[in-house]
Amino acid sequence: MTTRHDRLIPTRWSLISRLKDWDDRASWKDFFDIYWKLIYGVAIKAGLTDVEAEEVVQETVITVAKHINDFKTDPARGSFKGWLLRVTQSRVGDQFRKRSPPGRSHARRNSRASGTGTAERVPDPVGNQLESIWDAEWEKNLVDAALERIKQRVSPRQYQIFYLNVVKKFPAQRVARVLGVNAAQVYLAKYRVGGLVKREIRILEKKLI
Repeated sequence: MTTRHDRLIPTRWSLISRLKDWDDRASWKDFFDIYWKLIYGVAIKAGLTDVEAEEVVQETVITVAKHINDFKTDPARGSFKGWLLRVTQSRVGDQFRKRSPPGRSHARRNSRASGTGTAERVPDPVGNQLESIWDAEWEKNLVDAALERIKQRVSPRQYQIFYLNVVKKFPAQRVARVLGVNAAQVYLAKYRVGGLVKREIRILEKKLI
């Protein structure tokens, strides 16, 4: 049975294959649950507004649905991560073009014909920064997934210590004071939980597509 935190795991090839069945609503829901925050976060950091970013999410999902049958679910042919980046990049570009003078509207219509080749025809409104933003958001998604999974496997107190000390970057002495533990317990939790998180990230990285 798929649990809530399992859905945070970056998409596997098996899910991409299932997306080719438009009637598989469960798989499409999984896809949306996994990727909408990633796409939205990238759009916001690219300089779009909340409303524009939400439209990017919607249009990206629509484009994926239209072109998913053209994507080959074979790791040797290229990653889904890279393909989805190009689709998202194109949809972000569409939003920036909507801010352009009316005379340029014909370029916007031509850009929406395809979700794959379009990225090569459309200028990136933030240059090469979008790819860096995408990579950073992807890594954040990966770390969040690892943290969520490890949270289920350690005691609440150990996770709380680790979270405050490592994620929130509170000094060890402050964590000890706030939680009523000693410094040794803080360092032990940091070492033990941190090791589990790093191991989980390595496992998840092998499933990246």
